[in-house]
Amino acid sequence: MEFINNFKESFYDNFIKEDRWQYLTDGLKNTLIITILAVLMGMVLGFIIAVIRATHDKTGKMKILNFFAKIYLTVIRGTPVVVQLLIIYFVIFGSVNISKILVAVLAFGLNSGAYVAEIVRSGIMSIDGGQFEAGSSLGLSYRQTMISIILPQAFKNVLPALANEFIVLLKETSVAGYIAIADLTKGGDIIRSQTYEPFLPLIAVALIYLVMVMFLTHLITKLERRLAKNDKR
Repeated sequence: MEFINNFKESFYDNFIKEDRWQYLTDGLKNTLIITILAVLMGMVLGFIIAVIRATHDKTGKMKILNFFAKIYLTVIRGTPVVVQLLIIYFVIFGSVNISKILVAVLAFGLNSGAYVAEIVRSGIMSIDGGQFEAGSSLGLSYRQTMISIILPQAFKNVLPALANEFIVLLKETSVAGYIAIADLTKGGDIIRSQTYEPFLPLIAVALIYLVMVMFLTHLITKLERRLAKNDKR
């Protein structure tokens, strides 16, 4: 009974008293906003980089763009995302009054774009070279063949990997608090700083992340099964 009473009291202090649960809900909202916008940015940027890299590998064209793309991939994939976030906020936009949410979207979007680019490039390179010849025989240009024939097949092949990148990005946003964004993790930390009880706030944050990841993993599993069924037809 004493344990239950202590738990109830701790639960009240951490979540009910002064509506402290709102730190978690408001933080979750910011986390989802950052994640969704960063995913969209990463997808667009990743596809562009992937097409540039794949085109260079297959045709030898776009040498200058491919050079800059390789630098971008090397730098982004070779440095921690939290360092990139701090550089963008304190160095690049250090003297500019800019939304912290926007800075986080830029940082995580740029980071995700590098990984999406390599995922999509691998999908493009996995498509049989005969597909390009088939497009050429139909009178399509390289650009038309890429858009109409290659990219749809590559996207289907790498869709599960892209979905997994979404999960990784969701968890990576937990470092957004380094620039004082009230994200989900920061919300739990604020509660802990007020109650001096780390257990329940941090467990709550962990459980919320776990539920979101489990839900997304379930969706990815269903997606993979559906794609597998379509391939067998």
